[in-house]
Amino acid sequence: MARSPSSHVLRWYDIVHPVVAGLISVIVNYGGTFILVFQAARAAGLDAAQTASWVWSVSIGVGVTGMLLSWRSREPIITAWSTPAAAFLVTALATTPYAEAVGAYMVSAAGFVLLGVSGWFERVIRIVPPGVAAGLLAGILLPFGVGAFGGLSLDPWLAGALIVAYLLIKRWRARYAVVGILVLGLALLLVQDRVELSGLHWAIAAPVFTAPAFSLNAVLSVALPLFLITLTGQYMPGMLVLRGDGFRTPANPILTLTGLGSLLMAPFGSHAFTLAAITAAICTGRESHEDPGRRWVAGVAAGVFYVLVGVFGVTLAAVFMAFPSTFISTLAGLALLGTIGGSLAIALADARTREAALITFLAASANITLLGIGGAFWGLVIGLLAHGVLNVGWLRGAASAPAAKQR
Repeated sequence: MARSPSSHVLRWYDIVHPVVAGLISVIVNYGGTFILVFQAARAAGLDAAQTASWVWSVSIGVGVTGMLLSWRSREPIITAWSTPAAAFLVTALATTPYAEAVGAYMVSAAGFVLLGVSGWFERVIRIVPPGVAAGLLAGILLPFGVGAFGGLSLDPWLAGALIVAYLLIKRWRARYAVVGILVLGLALLLVQDRVELSGLHWAIAAPVFTAPAFSLNAVLSVALPLFLITLTGQYMPGMLVLRGDGFRTPANPILTLTGLGSLLMAPFGSHAFTLAAITAAICTGRESHEDPGRRWVAGVAAGVFYVLVGVFGVTLAAVFMAFPSTFISTLAGLALLGTIGGSLAIALADARTREAALITFLAASANITLLGIGGAFWGLVIGLLAHGVLNVGWLRGAASAPAAKQR
């Protein structure tokens, strides 16, 4: 994509807003889904040191790869741990020896490296029609947009204050809307004494090495599902988020670098880190910066925040998790409103592909789960099937042939 000639000159505005976008994406990640890592660690019977090492390895790995990719490409490449994989591990680690699980992490990571080097993933991404991709993104993000207003029934004062503040700031100073609600929300929580930090203590995390063990059972029951879940539930929608906001960084280097990082960090507990999808949209859209050429700062900032969390292990992760769930859901939903609206506009813009895009949107928002694979994959499959039947010449002709014979 084209960048402005002055993209190498950063003013205070170019720094503040992308940095806040990066911070929000990190807060949403730790506050929204990181509890799954602690649940998986508990299921595996890990002690406090091993759990802190898991936090250290996945946070440092995500931070370093995100910073490198964003700096190198000058695009907001947001990496994250694999959330659907963490959910899968909550049950898988209960019956798999931890050393064998570490070996399975390494096998899965090696698969991503091979896929990235081969170049096949980029070819798959290119065949997805823009309308279907936009419908998929809007469907994935829809629950977060709904969640911004669903908090009104649980915590009406907090959610209501954030929504009203967002609208007022958006009306008068649109570029400060997300920054404003973050500051206001934190101020309200502190005034109301709703962030419980008394039990926390600051400590530097120390990595704990676990020698991997390899077994056919772990490869089939952990590595293979981990690979498929991460590929379909994170990498594919993550690349579509980037494409939807106009960024053209090739998928293969992202897949290769994150796969290598996961391979190196696996013996210290990291299950997999990958391209972010939902939280990436906070950094890739206009709310991060009006100029797409400046949004790469959000990727670097998010990487820095991840590294800071990793250094202090479970301490800072626990801080983010101490925020009320309503604050997290409302903040995320409001920050993603622009991306949801833009995706819907793209999905419905072309009358020829509108119905297939709408089907994709509805299927993705339904969050179908089959065969252990999550909604993003099935939304894409259903959307591509609909697009093929409705728009691809030979499929459309085959579908209409029986009807023609009946006339």
